Amino acid sequence: MSGWTADRIPDQHGKVAVVTGANSGLGLVTATELARRGAHVVLAVRNLAAGAEAARRIGGDTAVRELDLASLASVRAFAGKLTADHPSVDVLVNNAGLVRLGPRRTTADGFEAHLGTNMLGPFALTGLLLDALAAGHGGRVVGLSSITHKNAHLDFDDLMSERGYRAAPVYGRSKLATTLFGLELDRRLRAARLPVISALAHPGLTRTNLTPRAWQHRGRLGRLIAVGGMLATQSVEQGTLPQLRAATDPEVRGGQFFGPARLWETRGPVTEARLGREAADPAVARRLWTAAEDLTGVRYL
Repeated sequence: MSGWTADRIPDQHGKVAVVTGANSGLGLVTATELARRGAHVVLAVRNLAAGAEAARRIGGDTAVRELDLASLASVRAFAGKLTADHPSVDVLVNNAGLVRLGPRRTTADGFEAHLGTNMLGPFALTGLLLDALAAGHGGRVVGLSSITHKNAHLDFDDLMSERGYRAAPVYGRSKLATTLFGLELDRRLRAARLPVISALAHPGLTRTNLTPRAWQHRGRLGRLIAVGGMLATQSVEQGTLPQLRAATDPEVRGGQFFGPARLWETRGPVTEARLGREAADPAVARRLWTAAEDLTGVRYL
């Protein structure tokens, strides 16, 4: 089914979908397509003004709520308010992410920024929304991976990348952690026999606002690299298809991983993607899960 397109998204009326980072890029397209098919879409965003503008552009049945994945307090506040209003949630798309090639930074909780935003925040959010997802109609969690996860390695003695910090490898490690989390989540959901599945997707090389932002601090060279990267990438609409398929295709099974089919998974039609060796190791995933529980204080499954 390599020719999967957004036209194949089934009717979403009656469903509640939460999309993090929904005010731009992949998240905006994801929210737009879900709303177009009738879902009530919650745009979970850091910037409420940007979220309101996105909701205006999307139309349909949307709501804007504040969420900063770099703050566990914000994650808890968001989850508490959301579940008070929506005891059942059908789709959670953990789309929001951080890629920054500057010096090492930390979250509000002292986590390295990439790991904290890309994996630990979504780990906590998913756990806090799990009861609502289990109460939904075929609950589904979608994690956003990256092809960079394939060459990454987790050092459990330095999860916060305090030694020899280099931003690009650290980003890859955060996406490896995201991938391990999504797969381990699916294994645990199966073991608990909960009516929720966890699937993963990656956008290949896609023109999102993260590309220029990642290089903007590097001056003229950085701007040239950003422009070159933009020319080499596929459209955001095409790059969003893997996560839309993971979120909506009735034939998706828990643990599946979708991405572009061509040019080493950088672009093209949607197909099942290949996992990196470490991402496929359940022992590493279990160790990361325990670490995430200890770091976030959120324990589930």
